[in-house]
Order: sequence, then C-alpha cells, then structure tokens
Amino acid sequence: MIPLRDSQPSRTTPYVTAALIAANVAVFLYEIALEPFSHALFLSQYAMIPARLVPESLVTSMFLHGGWMHLIGNMWFLWIYGDNVEDILGRWRYLLFYVACGVGAGLVHFAFNLPSRVPTVGASGAIAGVMGAYLLKFPHSRIVMLVPIFVFFTTIEVPAVIVLLYWFAIQFFSGVGQIGQAHLQQGGVAWFAHIGGFVAGMALIKILKTQERYRWRRELHW
Repeated sequence: MIPLRDSQPSRTTPYVTAALIAANVAVFLYEIALEPFSHALFLSQYAMIPARLVPESLVTSMFLHGGWMHLIGNMWFLWIYGDNVEDILGRWRYLLFYVACGVGAGLVHFAFNLPSRVPTVGASGAIAGVMGAYLLKFPHSRIVMLVPIFVFFTTIEVPAVIVLLYWFAIQFFSGVGQIGQAHLQQGGVAWFAHIGGFVAGMALIKILKTQERYRWRRELHW
C-alpha cells in the first residue's frame, strides 16, 4: 500500500516543508553529477559513519540520499505529513523540530552500529520524527492509500493511527531482527534511525507548544 494524501487540512502554506524538499533534491542532483571518486569523497565528508562519527555529519547526512527511489520515497512522506506538523508548530519551531529529530535518529543509529564504517545517508530519521508527531496530534486523520489488487489499483481510507503504528511496527521488528547480523557492514536500511526519529518526534511534540489555531481547531472538533 502506498499513501497518497491525508484528510487533515492545513491552514498555512508549508514553506519550510517545501524548502526542505527543494534542498534535498538540489543536494541529490549535485551528488549524481559527481564522478565516482568525487562522490565517494563527498560521502566520506558529509555522510554519517558510526565508526568515526563527526558531529556535523548528523545534520549533513540528512540531506544526502542513496538513489532516486530513496529520495522520492522520503520526500513523498515528508510532503504528506510535514505540512500539518509545520502548521501546528509554526515555521521556525518546525525546522528546529525536524533537525532535532534527524539528529536524534542519527544518534540512535550510531549507538546500535558503533563499529560500522558504512556511510549512513537519508532524511528518513527526521521524517520519521514528523510521522511520530503526526500520530499524536492527528490520530483520527485518514490516509488515502493506493492498494494493488492483482493487475488493478484502488484506493482506501485508513485511520492515520493504524497506518503509522503499522509502519513503526515494521521498523521495530526489522531493526530487532537485524541486530548482530554480519550484513550490517554491507549497508542496508537504517531501521534504528527510523525508530529513534519516530520516538524523538513523539517526545518533542509533547514538549513544544503548538499554535493557538491548532488548539482551537482541536477543541472545536472534539
């Protein structure tokens, strides 16, 4: 199933979400324009490598991606969930929230992969934080999902709480199943970065103040 859109209206234009998407796309286009040696050097400088962690790489790695599908998938999820979280936090708090979730995700990945020399890239951890915040603030929103049925496709609406908890369960059990496996040194999905980002987003959205218009909307809805 592929999420297409959500039912939660946003009352403001998601400028920060759009800017983050544009920044990720721009960096990726720069990446793929590099010849192989320069690209490897670029990753060694800006990707997060647990075995030799450089603090700045916890931020810079969030804007790097391993391929078109990696980029498109991440940016699609950010667009679906990011506008509403930006709406309730306000632009600057949302930007800080996004970066903090990404850093938290990177630290969790680091903790579970200390000896790994595999470069870690992607905005997945930060976006997982956005999804964690969305889960707490908009659990009754509905996500329109594209569902393949043999050679046909249809759409169904699924409560956000089910979609997001199912997604988190996949990350959790995949991460636990990956612990101690030798193929970690060969790369793969950073499951624990997703888990760390999601939990960080849930924790931070509880701490940060939301906009008055969101509180009014929520009270009116209930």
